[in-house]
Amino acid sequence: MSIVTMILGESGTGKSASLRNMAPAETLLIQAVKKPLPFKSAVWKRFNKETCKEGNIFQTDIAAKIINLMQRTKRKVIVLDDFQYVMANEFMRRTNETGFSKFTEIGKNAWDIINAAAALPEDVRVYILSHIETSESGHSKIKTIGKMLDEKIALEGMVTIVLRTMIRDGQYLFATRNNGSDTTKTPIGLFDEETVDNDLNTVDQAIASYYELTEQPA
Repeated sequence: MSIVTMILGESGTGKSASLRNMAPAETLLIQAVKKPLPFKSAVWKRFNKETCKEGNIFQTDIAAKIINLMQRTKRKVIVLDDFQYVMANEFMRRTNETGFSKFTEIGKNAWDIINAAAALPEDVRVYILSHIETSESGHSKIKTIGKMLDEKIALEGMVTIVLRTMIRDGQYLFATRNNGSDTTKTPIGLFDEETVDNDLNTVDQAIASYYELTEQPA
């Protein structure tokens, strides 16, 4: 069983930028929306079967293709960016359909992706980056496509680690503790601090160490 982590936050709070110190050779990046990376890098490259077979960036919002990419890669770290658009884009493509069955199917596709991610080899880490939505009562959660989907599944309930992006005094951070109005959660002892630097590489090293996925000293 692999380790699936959600990184949730508003647009512009550092979700994608947190990838800046990850090793591209060890990281598969799946973008639900094709867009430039928010940092300069000559080593992060889009896969192209003709010109760049070693590229580590793929773009698709189709659940079956995302699952196929995750299952076929030999990389130990998988990042799915803009996960909310996997649901939103499918909804927009199906706006002409009547009835409620499409909501169930969209929800199942999201559920299938997370289940497939969790079923990968135990030394694999999967990071799902997504926007949040805040209710009138002030509670924030992963952004989906509406109440009908939320009534069927609680996506954060399918994972053990949920980090929330935040900006404090100009510093980009990950919150590791639940504030009573969000879905942030981490295992006991994974992080001692209530916030950590917005650096997915550092987070990944902490998770790998916590779950003893790396060689331990004799």
